[in-house]
Amino acid sequence: MISFFEYNWQVRDEWFEWCNQLSNEELIKDRTGGVGSILYTLFHIIDVEYSWLRGIQGKEDLVFEFADYDSPEKVKSLSDRFRNEIAEFLKKNLDELKEIEVCVPWDEDKYTVVEILQHIIAHEIHHIGQLSIWSRELELSPVPANFIGRKFNSIHSY
Repeated sequence: MISFFEYNWQVRDEWFEWCNQLSNEELIKDRTGGVGSILYTLFHIIDVEYSWLRGIQGKEDLVFEFADYDSPEKVKSLSDRFRNEIAEFLKKNLDELKEIEVCVPWDEDKYTVVEILQHIIAHEIHHIGQLSIWSRELELSPVPANFIGRKFNSIHSY
């Protein structure tokens, strides 16, 4: 499962690079479908990942405002900051935690840690698909989504 987190992080970083070819105005433009704009989608992915991981750890959910992260550089910086904390958590023996049930403040149901980790992974992949559609609408090539052929650093290097 850790390799899918690494995959998502690698693809996310490539989307940040991809953003360099667009103006900030284009990145924050409201689009059809998804959660709004290209930049807000990246922010949303990061926010959801971090919130669920904090929920697993029984930590308070921290609310971040998109208005404070209104450029690709700011959103990437937030991603990098959270990634280090998340990687530290994922280095632990997840087998011991996988069946533990977690309740988070924004949902009435309980979920196992493994369900939440799978949700985080699928959530990002879903939104990366939306970014790919928007890139095609802009007549730009999307970031390649292939898992096969990618090399990962191993979470232990974060």
